[in-house]
Amino acid sequence: MLLLLITSKYCYLASLTNYYSFYLMEHFGLGMQAAQYHLFLFLFAVAAGTVLGGPIGDRIGRKQVIWFSILGVAPFTLLLPHVGLTATTALSVVIGFILASAFSAILVYAQELIPGKVGTIAGLFFGFAFGIAGVGAAVLGQLADSHGIEYVYRLCAYLPLMGVITLLLPNLRTQPAG
Repeated sequence: MLLLLITSKYCYLASLTNYYSFYLMEHFGLGMQAAQYHLFLFLFAVAAGTVLGGPIGDRIGRKQVIWFSILGVAPFTLLLPHVGLTATTALSVVIGFILASAFSAILVYAQELIPGKVGTIAGLFFGFAFGIAGVGAAVLGQLADSHGIEYVYRLCAYLPLMGVITLLLPNLRTQPAG
């Protein structure tokens, strides 16, 4: 289940990371430099979400962070292909921050499921995340070539709905941080 959540998260992130500039250029007529500025804002939000996701998970619980960061981002991703440039920029920042906050929570949650295998779990999840993002980027690139970049963004908007499988994750008893 956690690997499916990683798939959803990283395929969606791959769509934005790799094709966001092209989407902005095609859909809004931006030049490359302006599109790259918007990409920077998105990536900055991803970095901030990654850094802050861990402490947020320690405070409110990892399962809650996983739930919110994947399924909770769905309304924003579903809206993204249908709004203007300003709203697209704002939504991409919100999406980047929220979606990125899940990784540390997923990683620690998996390590708690299999105690004593911290390195194995970290290697599996990091390797899988990078690998699935690469596969996702290639598949999305083929879809963009055959159906257009806007089709890819409308299709990818549904990926965070896979977050509903968080309901199937067991509740773990964890020690409070500190």
